[in-house]
Amino acid sequence: MLLALESSCDETAAAICTADGVLLASAIASQIEIHRQYGGVVPEVASRNHVLHVRPLVEQVLAEAGVKLADMRAFAATTGPGLVSSLLIGTSMAKALAAAENKPFLAMNHMEGHLLSPFMAGNGPPRPCVALIVSGGHTMLLHMQGVGQYRLLGKTRDDAAGEAFDKVAKMLGLPYPGGPEIDKLASQGRADAYAFPRSFHDGHSLEFSFSGLKTAVLYELPKLDLRNPATLADVCASVQEAILEVLVEKLILAARQCREKLVTVSGGVSCNRGLRAKLSARCEKEGLTLLLARPELCTDNAGMIAYAAMQRFQLGQTSPLTADVDPNLPLVA
Repeated sequence: MLLALESSCDETAAAICTADGVLLASAIASQIEIHRQYGGVVPEVASRNHVLHVRPLVEQVLAEAGVKLADMRAFAATTGPGLVSSLLIGTSMAKALAAAENKPFLAMNHMEGHLLSPFMAGNGPPRPCVALIVSGGHTMLLHMQGVGQYRLLGKTRDDAAGEAFDKVAKMLGLPYPGGPEIDKLASQGRADAYAFPRSFHDGHSLEFSFSGLKTAVLYELPKLDLRNPATLADVCASVQEAILEVLVEKLILAARQCREKLVTVSGGVSCNRGLRAKLSARCEKEGLTLLLARPELCTDNAGMIAYAAMQRFQLGQTSPLTADVDPNLPLVA
């Protein structure tokens, strides 16, 4: 068994995973309500709350799994990318546990956790695919041959898809986090009400850009009466359509270019109901097999970090206790 901690942003999480990839326990302490009053994550507040939650969460997952620290074969933590002050809390705790129990430590990349999460819950083992990771801070396409064998196909040049959702939601006066709010209202609106731009949508590029969409919405706002529920729903539906169309079409294009029949999608934005519906329909039409991470494994959690760490550990990989956190840690060098 392996115990992992995740504290890259504003969620404190702990999980225990077995050698065959089964999660024995997973727990998360969310800070959404705390940061909602600020309209976004405040790093100092996040790190202080990680300090408060990390030990109780470790005790909680051990109790739920019915095991002891001495039963763990290794300990892992997210060391990047993320907020430095947050990363340090989970990493320091995991290192302390590893040192106290004289067990190996694994420094894990948060994005690798997302990348491998679709293979959890009986969908494994990890195997060749084209993967779309779409979250608040990252939007990227990768060709995966196996654990640790990743090739970057394309990524965002500015805002990530989740960031675009949240920024547009803030413009519209919707509460934080904005992505789920737009998804909810989009189901009540017309996706063709406003012609918002689709960047790099030329049928060739695998790069992303969502800053132009954000600017287009900003210029459209003075013309709109957002007090009208129908207008607000139409804007949300049109914004969501502009983002989802690009994500889906580029994933399909990448699968064709790499000649892969399996595609995976993960990250917080993959919880979006509109995206899931679009992906399912498009992949069925193209004859592709689609693996989506379970909703509870899409947002930040330690279960995916434990699973990814177990894959690395079974390959004989560990990290020194001197391994540092890196807020800009790349998944592909």
